[in-house]
Amino acid sequence: MVHPELILRRLGRVEYAPTLAAMQAFTATRTPDTPDELWLLEHPPVFTLGQAGKREHVLQDIGIPVVPIDRGGQVTYHGPGQVVIYLLLDLKRRGYGVKELVRRMEQAVIDLLAEVGIKGERLAGAPGIYVDGAKIAALGLRVKGGCTYHGLALNVHMDLAPFRAINPCGYAGMAVTQLRDLGCGLSPEVAGTRLQEGLRALL
Repeated sequence: MVHPELILRRLGRVEYAPTLAAMQAFTATRTPDTPDELWLLEHPPVFTLGQAGKREHVLQDIGIPVVPIDRGGQVTYHGPGQVVIYLLLDLKRRGYGVKELVRRMEQAVIDLLAEVGIKGERLAGAPGIYVDGAKIAALGLRVKGGCTYHGLALNVHMDLAPFRAINPCGYAGMAVTQLRDLGCGLSPEVAGTRLQEGLRALL
């Protein structure tokens, strides 16, 4: 089987709202021949609240904007030092569904962690990847017309304090962690490049 084309883009640090609008526009205007893309980027500090998200999971106002969005899931935090990869994929063309896509996304994170000697795990009923029960990567997708956008976020070298102002992904008291705190010195740039390449190999 010939795998569909997959374009890798590096967007740097970009504001959340225009990036969401760009993903939505890309998905709305793509055709059956539009190549799939992976966007690697960082966001300035922002809380995003998924479609089913409950505002009460934002525990306090710490001056970071809360943006309601159209992915699944509850509330999460994005900020500098966190690697974000958005997956703009045509699942019909790739021949698998969203559950399999989530499995492959999670596996890409697990593989990257294994390369640096960290054991990442899935938790039943709680999408994402965890290390000793603490969340290190969050996942959230929107599927429209068989095509996906949004994606995953991996904590690398960031200020984790804003996570204390929310119930991460709707779980009260959920611990979060990052590569730096686990003894891994990879920069966000290097970790992002390796995760993007790992995803491309698995998709």
